[in-house]
Amino acid sequence: MTEADPAHPAATAADLVLGRSGDGAIGLVFEDQTWTWAEVVEQSAARAAWLEAGRGPGPFHVGVLLENVPEYLFLLAGAALCGATVVGLNPTRRGAELARDVRHTDCQVVITDTERTGKLRELQLGSAAGHVIDCSGSPYLAAVSDHLGAALPCPRPDEQDLFLLIFTSGSTGEPKAVRVSHGRAARSAVGMRFRPADVLYSAMPMFHGNALFASVLPAWHAGCRLVLRRRFSASAFLDDVRTNKCTYFNTVGRAIAHINATPPSGRDRDHDLKWVLGPETSEADKAAFTARFGVPVIDGYGSSENAVVLHPATGAGPGALGVAPAGADVAVVDAETLAECEVARFDAGGRLLNAGEAIGELVGRNSGGRFEGYYNDPDAESSRLRNGWYWSGDLAYRDGDGVFYFAGRSGDWLRVDSENFAAGPVERILARAPGVRGVAVYPVPDARTGDQVMAALEMANAEAFDPELISAFLSDQPDFSPKWAPTYIRVVTALPVTATDKVDKRPLRAARWRTTDPVWCRPPRSMRFEPMGQSDIEALEAEFDANGRANLLQA
Repeated sequence: MTEADPAHPAATAADLVLGRSGDGAIGLVFEDQTWTWAEVVEQSAARAAWLEAGRGPGPFHVGVLLENVPEYLFLLAGAALCGATVVGLNPTRRGAELARDVRHTDCQVVITDTERTGKLRELQLGSAAGHVIDCSGSPYLAAVSDHLGAALPCPRPDEQDLFLLIFTSGSTGEPKAVRVSHGRAARSAVGMRFRPADVLYSAMPMFHGNALFASVLPAWHAGCRLVLRRRFSASAFLDDVRTNKCTYFNTVGRAIAHINATPPSGRDRDHDLKWVLGPETSEADKAAFTARFGVPVIDGYGSSENAVVLHPATGAGPGALGVAPAGADVAVVDAETLAECEVARFDAGGRLLNAGEAIGELVGRNSGGRFEGYYNDPDAESSRLRNGWYWSGDLAYRDGDGVFYFAGRSGDWLRVDSENFAAGPVERILARAPGVRGVAVYPVPDARTGDQVMAALEMANAEAFDPELISAFLSDQPDFSPKWAPTYIRVVTALPVTATDKVDKRPLRAARWRTTDPVWCRPPRSMRFEPMGQSDIEALEAEFDANGRANLLQA
């Protein structure tokens, strides 16, 4: 096997693919099939020729709406070779939302599977209308096979050419299409420092940056083995890892929690995993995973936009995002004054003491050039780039050693009794409560002034929720401000999540107290939670109507 030469890094995504030409080692594993890297390049070159032959006028944008199947990888690499831009479409979006994504990114064609073809063809797809292709059908396979052995397209893409459009999760509005150039894709592939002997387990969806930047592109660079899983399965995780001798797994969101929830066995440490990259995994879930499987879960910070990146910090406390790399001017800033926030102070137990003064927005003050922009969305771009800085949209605080900690999204500010605070520290405290498996804290409107705090609690056993236990727990926490106490607690069997398993607060904010889930209410100046009935909810809704505050009902 040929090992990537760090002294001569690839300049483009096309270079990454071509670097695997002639590599006879197994590069791709999917279910009971394997391909050498040389075979992957051969299949990808056929897709490149097929795409080039069918190219229409306008932006050469190819929408891909598939699960994690080999065809997705072949199309990614084929697009890299012929200069097409892959638009990763989110399979959890439906109807008008999905059609909007296709039109917004000017897709010429959408490549999907038999299950989705019919429904897609009924949508208003703009330039892609009439160009929805079922890649699991025999006509497509025959057409691609006709191009096997074809010469590679020429000229090849340059570093600045557009390679990918990656949609953000849309948890704070319509998804935005992040531009990823060939140069950025090539540079990102080098940072993971895998070696050819590594085996990467890739179960995260390839329309998302986590899969591409933390698994697929690094595998192309290093020539290590990539094990694709059609879709993530917690119950199949350990068998897959063990069977394929995987040494690494990347994830995001709550996947680790789902794995932890599977029944333990005497073979939980019978595997070859060395480490897991798991940003946005809770501290409790990381600790439980490591204790059970003997594998560290490494955190870090990086978004699809790539403007602010933080590296893992050894020995950091709960909620740590990491430290800024050398030369990066990363700060926590007050969005109104542009002043840098106070350094966080902690008690002997590591609990934050000055949240109100230390929390602000995470900003890259010299990294705006790393952000390559959003496609067809100048307003979103300008909101990210203000005052010459890149504004991440994430809330954070920083300790005296330069370690940054997550405090929620910028939309997670709450204002209670004229005091602003972030949801993140409140969630971190509630997550320590007995029986709590997941937490989402969010504002709901107060008919008189500001916000009320609502918390959705995913319990290990929803029927065993004990309001007196929660009240006693919160009263005993030295870092818990009385103003942080939830007015409403909604007990859920499972928190809503995005397609990449991140907690999605939008449906929670929209529903507020209107739900069939049990909801508990805390009367003013009390820490005692009482169950809310339908009459209580109706009275609350009427209170808004009576006060003319219908505008506050907007989520």
